[in-house]
Parts: sequence; structure tokens; C-alpha cells
Amino acid sequence: MSFRYIGSKARLVDQLGEFIGKPYSKESYFIDAFCGTGSVAEAAAELGWNIRINDILYSAVITSEARLMSIHQVSFENLGGYDKAIEKLNAVVLEPGFVWRAYSPASLKFYGVERKYFSEENAIKIDSVRRQIKEWRDVSTISHTEERLLIADLLKALNRIANIAGTFGCFLSKWTPQSKGYLKLECRKLKNYNIKIDVSIGDVFSVKNKAYDLVYLDPPYTKRQYASYYHILETIAFGDEPIIEGVSGLRPWKDKASAFCYKRKALITLSNLVSEIQAKKVLVSYSNDGHIKMDEMIAAFNNLGMVKVSSLGEINRYEPNKKPLKSISNVNEFLVEIEK
Repeated sequence: MSFRYIGSKARLVDQLGEFIGKPYSKESYFIDAFCGTGSVAEAAAELGWNIRINDILYSAVITSEARLMSIHQVSFENLGGYDKAIEKLNAVVLEPGFVWRAYSPASLKFYGVERKYFSEENAIKIDSVRRQIKEWRDVSTISHTEERLLIADLLKALNRIANIAGTFGCFLSKWTPQSKGYLKLECRKLKNYNIKIDVSIGDVFSVKNKAYDLVYLDPPYTKRQYASYYHILETIAFGDEPIIEGVSGLRPWKDKASAFCYKRKALITLSNLVSEIQAKKVLVSYSNDGHIKMDEMIAAFNNLGMVKVSSLGEINRYEPNKKPLKSISNVNEFLVEIEK
């Protein structure tokens, strides 16, 4: 199963690669300013670009960075190698913690709400793995980069056994077959790049870029706020124990609310962002399902440079799971190129 994520461009990367092309120079960066799960940044890296990734969500940046990690960055020397580190995590001593108390059926006892994001067994394993990663980092057994890779591996593993329809905005009332499986971390295939990779977490308006870079924007299209839909991934990525509320057990997230998710703010925010970008070329992914009408977007961008719109075809509407939902109509995806 691929990583379930709203707006994932995993199925469009081959087409997007044709528009990205080769780097302009050895110093040029491909900047994925809303990196999500990192599929587009990974495609650009394969084309030889230096990469700069950014997202407002820590879990998204960790997930994306892990897709780009090179064998030269992580040796896990103190643990006998990457495979040994994963082996130790899969055999970790089990001890229940926050995820078990908050997001498994045990939550009924602690919060008065029975949450079924994870089985109790899997929730305890998640707690135990996350705790072990933190302990290794606290005593410098692993580096900061190695820590982020292992957290990303944990997020990938728990995504496979989460009892959700596609996001962590809510859990399912009945256990799915996948949620009855067991959490198991796996080594990923590390890259052998000879490129530069920069990482930032925060406001998209603060992402560094220069004239000879290529900036790719894949902003939220609709009202769905990623910070609330992926709150559990954020909690596990941070390894904290926030005050949570509601049936879903939401952590505080409104400080990360995106203006792109509000219909009255989306166009002006996107227009201002493209206007402030120093790079001479900007690529914007969008769909006819979004808040901004394509003719309005084109009109706004025409004031900034030459604009070209290409259709990337139809994809299933909000299809976080692997199997398409036949009862739901498709949407058209577009790529807008702005040459300043």
C-alpha cells in the first residue's frame, strides 16, 4: 500500500517529470514548497536537481526527507547498520504509552471515548518504537538524520495498519482487515545521490529561492486542513503528549491552518505567493475541484508573467486508499507554468 495522503501526486510524477526537466545549473534547486509525502521532490532528484523541501507539517517533511536520503547520510554505526536498527525496533520491549492511552480502545478508560485508530497491540508497539528512537537519540546512539529516518519508517509502517478511511481525521467504527495486521517496520531502499538536500518546516512564504531555481507549488485545493487530518502523524513525529479533544482526539492545530483552505482567501494568497517568489519559473498543481476557478487563476498569473496551462488528466476525487471508489466522480488535474 502506498502512503495514504490527500492530494498525493504519486500517480502523476511521470507526467510532472516532463515539465520539471533537467537542472538549469549545478547550483539550481527544485523547491517543493508543499512537499506532502515527497513523491514529486523524489522525481526531481532522480533528474539531478538539488532539492529543497518544505511543509507546515513536521511529519510531512520527515516523510519526504526519508524518500530522498542517501546511503552516505545514515550509517547507524552504533547499532550495526540500518537493517540492525530496524531489527531492534521490531523486537523492542513493549510498554504502553500515549498512543495506546489516546488512540486505541484503551482511550475509553482514560478519555471516556473509545477510539479505534489502532488496535491496543499495535498502539503499544508504536509507543515502544517511538520511545526507543528517542532514547537512542538522547544518548547520541543515532544522529539527528538517522532519527528522522526511523521516525519516517515508523509513520510508513503505522499507515499500513491504521483503522482509517484515508486520513487521521477520524477512525472507522469497525476494524478493517489491514488494521488487524501487526506493526512491522521495514528498511527502505536508500538513494545514492550526489545532490544537495535542504529541509525547512514552516510558512511557505519563508522558503528560500533564487532566480535560477524551479519552484513547485502544490497547495491545498479545498477546505480540508492537513494539520487536523494528519494530527496523529504530527504527534508521533514530535513524540509529545499534547492535550487532545473531541471524538477524534485532535491535538491543537489551528496555528497551522492554511489560508489556501478558505475559499475567500485562496486566490489572493496564491497570487501573492507566486508574486513574491524570486525564481523565474514556477509550477503550480491544481484541479477543477479546488476553491480557485482556473480562469481566475490564469487572470491573476497573467499579471506576473507568461502563463501556460496543461491538463494532466483525470484522477479519482479524494482517493486516499489504493482501490478507486467507483461511486465518486473524477476531477481534472492541471499544471500551470508561470515564466516571469
